[in-house]
Amino acid sequence: MTGTRETDDGLVRALGLWDSTLLVIGLVIGSAVFLVTGGASGVARLLPTPGLLILGWIAGGLLSFAGALVYAELGAAMPRAGGQYVFLREAYGDLTGFLYGWTLFTVIHTGSLAALAVGYARYFGVFVPALGTDRIVAALPLFGHTLSISAGQLNAVAVIVFLSIVNYFGVKEGSLFQGIVTLVKIASFAGFILLGIAIGRGSWSHLVPLFGAAAGATGSEAAATAPAVTGGAGAFGMGPFILSMIAMLWAYEGWNNITFTAGEIKDPQRNLPRSLILGMSAITLIYVGMNLVYLYAMPIGDMVATDTIGEAAAGRLFGPLGSTLMSLCVLVSVFGCISATVISGPRVFYAMAKDGLFFRRIAAVHPRHRTPAQAILWQCVWSSALCLSGTYDQLYTFVIFAAVLFYALAGASVIVLRRRHPEWPRPYRTWGYPVTPILYVGVSVVVLGNTLINQPVESGWGLAILGCGLPAYAYWRRKRTA
Repeated sequence: MTGTRETDDGLVRALGLWDSTLLVIGLVIGSAVFLVTGGASGVARLLPTPGLLILGWIAGGLLSFAGALVYAELGAAMPRAGGQYVFLREAYGDLTGFLYGWTLFTVIHTGSLAALAVGYARYFGVFVPALGTDRIVAALPLFGHTLSISAGQLNAVAVIVFLSIVNYFGVKEGSLFQGIVTLVKIASFAGFILLGIAIGRGSWSHLVPLFGAAAGATGSEAAATAPAVTGGAGAFGMGPFILSMIAMLWAYEGWNNITFTAGEIKDPQRNLPRSLILGMSAITLIYVGMNLVYLYAMPIGDMVATDTIGEAAAGRLFGPLGSTLMSLCVLVSVFGCISATVISGPRVFYAMAKDGLFFRRIAAVHPRHRTPAQAILWQCVWSSALCLSGTYDQLYTFVIFAAVLFYALAGASVIVLRRRHPEWPRPYRTWGYPVTPILYVGVSVVVLGNTLINQPVESGWGLAILGCGLPAYAYWRRKRTA
């Protein structure tokens, strides 16, 4: 393969700066930007003035950017396949690294992949109802219950299988396909923002005043936002702002997965940090731009009244055709996110197997395509099974606590490893150290505490899933030392 270099473990450094930057964007932007702002539990309810809403999205981008700067140092210092798994293992030992990889494989990564694929199928059903999630094609008796399988679930499995096949034949081929989809996604966002402002039927009066009740809101709309403005801590208190940051961080979530592919990035000491910085900057601009257009399309009170704010805003700006085109935009965006997610996960499972902490066969690299072929296959099989089981959404809520816990530990690992291994070469050092990692870890701890308080049952199940990894760890550790 021209212009590539094989690494010590058989993978190929085929991803340039452009590839990895598009991968960061593809990993983050899915459906959240079309949904998170609106609805009774959306960000607009928590930050019910135009100025606060935009500041919230900027703050969410800056907090995620702080995390990206931390991971950039870690990835440049340890540019190996597995990324966050490697950081945790080096900082805290094999057990912590394994438990992260265990939850990633069982639920976190494969569950989010299943959720994305079924979400894609729901939007696909808007255009082809026969392949939507509303059409049940089979009802199977299972342990005294009936497992209903829809055409949409089969459609979701087909998407995962197709993208797994694309990535099986080479990381460069998979990233090229994903990059094309991401460019189409970016173009659709740019078109919506520019055309919405240029020819859309909106009004800048919806943004005035910036930090008061939005102009143009009716009495009922103002009343809808009043509890958020006057009740409790109020929109200007820390309570609603912290809750909004939780939603923001999940909307920005996924950028860390680029570190999983560090073993296949060219000149990772330079390109990995640059791709994170460029990618997160572009994502923040897109999110802020989209929300400005939402505000141009409707008063903030109307945002609270609609869950699918992307389609609602497009409908107001361009009419019924606009809503249809926005559904198509969501479809492309989610498809691109699935593609990026399929690329990243297998690198962690491959790294675990290579360390003797997972099934050995998963460490196999295809002799011709130089991809972790077995890891790609296993991810495909398990995420497809989660699609068909219909339990992916519930399982994912169980591991939110564990996921945030690992984010906090990974953020702190940059401090741990600087103290433990000051001799390591660090071609990139986190801007603002140690304030930046402390800020990121602090926010993660706040989110962790909020999750534990507001979702104690789900957090308990998440800890139980972590606990199930302990006997698995003992098994593979014995096999490694036997």
